[in-house]
Order: sequence, then structure tokens, then C-alpha cells
Amino acid sequence: MAVTGVLRPGFVQMRVMDLEAAIIHYRDRIGLEMSGEPVDGRAYLRGFDEFDRHSIVLREAKQPGLDMMAFKVRSDNDLDRFAGRLNGMGVKVETVPAGEQPGVGRRIRFVTPTKHTIDLYTEMALAKEGPMISNPDLWHKEPRGMRATRFDHCALSGIDIDGSAKIFTDALDFEISERAVDEPSNTRLAIFLTCSNKAHDVAFLGHGEDGKLHHASFLLESWHDVGHAADVIARYQISRDIGPTRHGITRGQTIYFFDPSGNRNETFAGGYQYYPDNPLREWSSDQAGKGIFYYEGRLNDTFLTALT
Repeated sequence: MAVTGVLRPGFVQMRVMDLEAAIIHYRDRIGLEMSGEPVDGRAYLRGFDEFDRHSIVLREAKQPGLDMMAFKVRSDNDLDRFAGRLNGMGVKVETVPAGEQPGVGRRIRFVTPTKHTIDLYTEMALAKEGPMISNPDLWHKEPRGMRATRFDHCALSGIDIDGSAKIFTDALDFEISERAVDEPSNTRLAIFLTCSNKAHDVAFLGHGEDGKLHHASFLLESWHDVGHAADVIARYQISRDIGPTRHGITRGQTIYFFDPSGNRNETFAGGYQYYPDNPLREWSSDQAGKGIFYYEGRLNDTFLTALT
């Protein structure tokens, strides 16, 4: 499948209350690589299998949560085209100048109906020790911690998830791969969207308060690695939400846990491949628990309430 326009999730900037503790968590426990020393109160990291300079930005602040999620697009022409589409839908677009983050070119920014800030960009400098490209070994140095290969997706929570999903489908050419629906009211409970052949690149989850981060997810290679992540969580007494388990929605294998500031993380493996001719997968409200946690068949309380 040719990926054009929006290529993938590029980076997420999260607020943390103790930058030093957050670096230990994301670098040493999840296993990300630092992209230089922290600057301007922000630390920049990436998975060991990512070419670009960074995919995770941690900003020290008084409250945890999400600053923005950014997607990389193929070309400057695409960036301008998406800006025009967004304006045509009545969505206000702002420009973030090149250099606001180290190595990142100009970005365009909009805010979804669920009050999430979304950036689009084309240019990012390559990592100094990105994946090898000439007779490549698997990695420069042996992965550590949970061995996260890359930033995978975010789930964002708010009220008008239909309105947010419509921007992604109509302006940015995303597809809805799967959703959960309350059939009596025809209310969407969760919407999973993809710009690639992954099961999802971003998800919107219904919640009574806007602008919330549900989780940031990191890709692992296998179900075995999800189990290894659980070993790391137990060894270092990291606050665990649920898992290891499996999703019905996306079919991914998963474990959820929290960073020291309370932002929920996920390590994720597997999941089905999506193609644009696939029929829409849909879950009814009475089966939504099984959709989220396939083995347990129900949601735990913290999954619905512990948001930042």
C-alpha cells in the first residue's frame, strides 16, 4: 500500500512534573534513546528503530498531560494542501516556525473539537545513530528496558469524538478502521483511525472532559516482549494499569502502565493489517469491554477514569 500525504505519527509532546524522573522512566525503563541533552526544559527521545531525531518530547510542567500530537507528512505541497482543506472546513490553522523544536521544520497546527492540539510537519533532522542502512545490523547497541522500537500511536479522550474524527477523515485522508457504538443512541464510544496499513495511528475515546490524554503507545516486536515489559514493570515497581492482555479491537497485545507523573503508557505488539477496502469493524456497547480487553471481557475502573 502506497503511503502518501500523512505518513505516520511523528512525535508527541507530553507534560511531566519531574523531568529527571521522567527521563529515567522513558530512557531506562521503556528503553528510548536520548537525542542530546535536554534544552528549554524539554527532553527529546526516540525508539532505537526510528530514523528521525525524536518522537517523544517531555516538557517539565506543574501538571501532566498532552501538549500536542504531531504527524509527519510527505512533502511541503501536502502540508499546504492540508492547510487549505482545514481552512475550507472552518478549522483555524496556525503556523509554528521552523526551529521551535531542534531539527524540526515548519509545522501547521490546529485544535480538534475535543480540544487536542495537532501539528503536521514535513522536515525533521535524522538521528545521529538511527538504524543502520549499509549492511545493517539490527541495532547499534543492545536495546535496554522494555526495548521499545518506536512511538506507535496515541489515544485521545474528549466529548465530540465524531467531530475530531471527521477532520482526520475529510481533511487528512485517514480511514476509520474500527469503532465502538452505543446502538440505542447511535453514539460513538471509540473511533480508531489509520493513515497507513496499521490497525490504528490515532484513536479518539469518548469522555466527559475535553483535551485529555488517554495513553501514548510504544511498539514492541512480539508478545514475548510484552511479557518482558511486564517483568520490567514488576522489577522497578512501575504503576501498572492492566495486562499483559490482548485487545479485541485492533487485536494488539498490550500492557498499560503509568509514568512517574501519571501519564498512561502502553507497550503494544501485533495487531491486524488494515487496507482501505476492508469493511468497517464495529463493536456494540454491550461488547465494548471485550473489545478493549479481549481476555477479561470488561473494562477496569482506572482505564475509564485515570486520564491526564
